Amino acid sequence: MAHNTNLGKLGEQAAEAHLTALGYQVIERNYRYKRAEVDLILVKEKTLVLVEVKTRSTHQYGFPEEAVSSRKEAMLQLAADYYIEQHQWPHDVRFDVVSILWKQGRPEILHIEDAFH
Repeated sequence: MAHNTNLGKLGEQAAEAHLTALGYQVIERNYRYKRAEVDLILVKEKTLVLVEVKTRSTHQYGFPEEAVSSRKEAMLQLAADYYIEQHQWPHDVRFDVVSILWKQGRPEILHIEDAFH
Protein backbone atom coordinates (compact mmCIF):
# COMPACT_ATOMS: atom_id res chain seq x y z
CA MET A 1 0.00 0.00 0.00
CA ALA A 2 2.86 2.41 0.74
CA HIS A 3 4.11 1.92 -2.83
CA ASN A 4 0.70 2.92 -4.22
CA THR A 5 0.49 5.96 -1.94
CA ASN A 6 3.97 7.12 -2.93
CA LEU A 7 3.28 6.49 -6.61
CA GLY A 8 0.04 8.47 -6.33
CA LYS A 9 1.85 11.42 -4.75
CA LEU A 10 4.52 11.29 -7.46
CA GLY A 11 1.78 11.24 -10.07
CA GLU A 12 0.02 14.25 -8.58
CA GLN A 13 3.30 16.18 -8.47
CA ALA A 14 4.05 15.28 -12.09
CA ALA A 15 0.53 16.29 -13.17
CA GLU A 16 0.84 19.61 -11.36
CA ALA A 17 4.23 20.34 -12.94
CA HIS A 18 2.87 19.41 -16.38
CA LEU A 19 -0.22 21.60 -16.04
CA THR A 20 1.58 24.61 -14.60
CA ALA A 21 4.04 24.41 -17.50
CA LEU A 22 0.99 24.69 -19.79
CA GLY A 23 -0.13 27.89 -18.05
CA TYR A 24 -2.57 26.57 -15.44
CA GLN A 25 -2.53 28.20 -12.01
CA VAL A 26 -2.97 25.89 -9.00
CA ILE A 27 -5.72 27.02 -6.63
CA GLU A 28 -6.13 23.91 -4.44
CA ARG A 29 -4.46 20.55 -3.89
CA ASN A 30 -6.37 17.58 -2.50
CA TYR A 31 -9.56 19.61 -1.97
CA ARG A 32 -12.09 17.75 0.16
CA TYR A 33 -15.81 18.08 0.58
CA LYS A 34 -17.51 15.38 2.65
CA ARG A 35 -16.27 12.09 1.15
CA ALA A 36 -15.19 13.62 -2.15
CA GLU A 37 -11.65 14.64 -3.00
CA VAL A 38 -10.39 16.59 -6.00
CA ASP A 39 -6.69 16.09 -6.63
CA LEU A 40 -6.08 19.50 -8.22
CA ILE A 41 -8.16 22.60 -8.78
CA LEU A 42 -6.64 25.00 -11.27
CA VAL A 43 -7.56 28.06 -13.29
CA LYS A 44 -6.68 28.86 -16.87
CA GLU A 45 -8.22 31.75 -18.82
CA LYS A 46 -11.32 32.13 -16.62
CA THR A 47 -11.98 28.38 -16.60
CA LEU A 48 -11.99 26.50 -13.32
CA VAL A 49 -10.47 23.06 -13.96
CA LEU A 50 -11.00 20.21 -11.52
CA VAL A 51 -8.52 17.42 -12.13
CA GLU A 52 -8.51 13.76 -11.17
CA VAL A 53 -5.03 12.24 -11.40
CA LYS A 54 -4.65 8.49 -11.92
CA THR A 55 -1.20 6.94 -11.78
CA ARG A 56 -0.15 3.37 -12.49
CA SER A 57 3.20 1.64 -12.85
CA THR A 58 1.94 -0.84 -15.49
CA HIS A 59 -1.02 -1.45 -17.79
CA GLN A 60 -1.56 -4.82 -16.07
CA TYR A 61 -4.88 -3.66 -14.62
CA GLY A 62 -5.82 -1.36 -17.50
CA PHE A 63 -5.01 2.21 -18.39
CA PRO A 64 -4.96 4.70 -15.49
CA GLU A 65 -7.80 6.80 -16.91
CA GLU A 66 -10.07 3.74 -16.95
CA ALA A 67 -10.03 3.79 -13.15
CA VAL A 68 -12.21 6.92 -13.04
CA SER A 69 -15.61 5.40 -12.36
CA SER A 70 -19.05 6.97 -12.67
CA ARG A 71 -19.14 7.04 -8.85
CA LYS A 72 -15.87 9.02 -8.80
CA GLU A 73 -17.30 11.35 -11.43
CA ALA A 74 -20.37 11.95 -9.24
CA MET A 75 -18.17 12.63 -6.21
CA LEU A 76 -16.11 15.13 -8.21
CA GLN A 77 -19.31 16.87 -9.30
CA LEU A 78 -20.46 17.06 -5.67
CA ALA A 79 -17.18 18.64 -4.58
CA ALA A 80 -17.24 21.00 -7.58
CA ASP A 81 -20.76 22.18 -6.81
CA TYR A 82 -19.77 22.99 -3.26
CA TYR A 83 -16.53 24.72 -4.27
CA ILE A 84 -18.31 26.81 -6.91
CA GLU A 85 -20.99 27.85 -4.44
CA GLN A 86 -18.51 28.68 -1.65
CA HIS A 87 -16.29 30.74 -3.93
CA GLN A 88 -19.06 32.21 -6.11
CA TRP A 89 -17.21 31.12 -9.26
CA PRO A 90 -18.83 33.06 -12.14
CA HIS A 91 -17.08 31.49 -15.16
CA ASP A 92 -16.78 28.13 -16.93
CA VAL A 93 -15.97 24.88 -15.16
CA ARG A 94 -14.33 21.79 -16.66
CA PHE A 95 -13.36 18.34 -15.42
CA ASP A 96 -10.07 16.88 -16.66
CA VAL A 97 -8.32 13.60 -16.04
CA VAL A 98 -4.56 13.30 -16.03
CA SER A 99 -3.46 9.73 -16.66
CA ILE A 100 0.10 8.85 -15.73
CA LEU A 101 1.97 5.68 -16.49
CA TRP A 102 5.20 5.67 -14.48
CA LYS A 103 7.85 3.86 -16.54
CA GLN A 104 11.57 3.60 -15.80
CA GLY A 105 11.41 6.42 -13.27
CA ARG A 106 9.66 8.84 -15.61
CA PRO A 107 6.01 9.76 -16.10
CA GLU A 108 4.17 9.30 -19.39
CA ILE A 109 1.40 11.88 -19.11
CA LEU A 110 -1.93 11.92 -20.93
CA HIS A 111 -4.07 15.01 -20.24
CA ILE A 112 -7.74 14.45 -21.09
CA GLU A 113 -9.58 17.75 -21.18
CA ASP A 114 -13.32 17.87 -20.50
CA ALA A 115 -13.17 14.17 -19.65
CA PHE A 116 -16.80 13.72 -18.62
CA HIS A 117 -18.46 15.10 -21.75
